[in-house]
Amino acid sequence: MLRLSCTTLALLMLVFGTLLVEARQASMNTLSPTESKAGWTLLFDGRTLSGLLPNGNADWKVEDGTLTAAKGSGFLVTPKTYANFELKADFWADKAVNSGIFVRCAEGTPGAMACYEINIFDAHAEWPTGSINNTKSVLPNKPNTTEKWNTLEIMADGNHLVVKVNGTTTVDVQDARRSSGAIALQEGGANASGLIRFRNVKIRSL
Repeated sequence: MLRLSCTTLALLMLVFGTLLVEARQASMNTLSPTESKAGWTLLFDGRTLSGLLPNGNADWKVEDGTLTAAKGSGFLVTPKTYANFELKADFWADKAVNSGIFVRCAEGTPGAMACYEINIFDAHAEWPTGSINNTKSVLPNKPNTTEKWNTLEIMADGNHLVVKVNGTTTVDVQDARRSSGAIALQEGGANASGLIRFRNVKIRSL
């Protein structure tokens, strides 16, 4: 019968754990063959900020396959504009951060009046996570998303806007104010503090 020393067993567990982490990271920020065939594209390659334009003074960096920022206030903005689309993104937010994904943004600095702002901020009194600010709130059914990974889905098709958090629809509304524009990921908001991470950010046109 094979007997392993405590040191050997600990080393094997460390190696196995490292392999699991590497395998998980390798599967992040990629498209399956089915997604590629359906027209999905990545907005974040998992390694660089390439293809995303900084706006503001947030300290965006790539860390462990995620877009991460922990201070400052600002955005990462797509140079391309989108009209009708589906967008998916995983996010991890601490309790302090005021973040979000802004869609159909006009030129210049993104904002709630120049874009549709899908909020990521559980503690917000009016527009908790999953709301579209100044359009439709999730209240009273506020989700609990802090300090864990979640999936945000956004669909914009003409005047029809749908938001889902972890597969549950939080907003389904008709609004005709904005027809197309850039996509922007936010760090900081008004309080300019807290940690936000994004990964698996992908989009397809409808």
